[in-house]
Amino acid sequence: MERSQVEKLPYTLAGIDIFAGLTPKALEAVHRRCSWRWYEPGEPIVDYLDSSDDVFFVASGEASVTIYSVAGKAVSFRSLGPGEIFGEYAAIDGEPRSASVEAHSTCLIASMSAKEFRKLLETESAVAQAVLKALVRNIRSLTKRVYEFSTLAVSNRIQAELLRLANLAPREGKGARLEPVPTHAEIASRVSTHREAVTRELNRLSRIGIIERRDGTLIVWDLERLAAMLHEMTGE
Repeated sequence: MERSQVEKLPYTLAGIDIFAGLTPKALEAVHRRCSWRWYEPGEPIVDYLDSSDDVFFVASGEASVTIYSVAGKAVSFRSLGPGEIFGEYAAIDGEPRSASVEAHSTCLIASMSAKEFRKLLETESAVAQAVLKALVRNIRSLTKRVYEFSTLAVSNRIQAELLRLANLAPREGKGARLEPVPTHAEIASRVSTHREAVTRELNRLSRIGIIERRDGTLIVWDLERLAAMLHEMTGE
């Protein structure tokens, strides 16, 4: 979406997942505690080990969670889309940031001080419960990724990441359409490998008819077949 189109979107917290249980009046009160800012693609929002402690809410656009090594290698953890929250770890425990977050596309981000966020958790039980569930989901997801890194070959890690992305995309029959298409470098950084390995595996999956690149999109034709390939390796 073009910047001019995005800027027409309303400054609202109505789409933020953890606020789904709030009344309109309570949501308006939360809105008044927030600051708003636009970020351009590639612009940093928070830095790894930064001592800031604000909490951020993605109103529109997409951001990437990444840690950069001393040598400059990017290790990506996940993408954040509209409705998601980040920065809550530092707000809760007072420790430095656990990762860097930067805008992947033009983003509209709302932010709230750690003090106000903790007060919100104390006064709005629905928000506190939603945050707890989100934290547990993150732990489960990271636990699964550690397992994949420890036990799966590179090709299987690429398949697992592709399946993860496809499960988040709109379904089309037995498959799903990924748009925009993640670059080979982005996939590589998420599964701790190099771009050439991703290229080889995606080419192989294309040859056997599981995926197809078409008109700027990546189509995964059969999610069940891709999942079955992983099942043969993991038994899950």
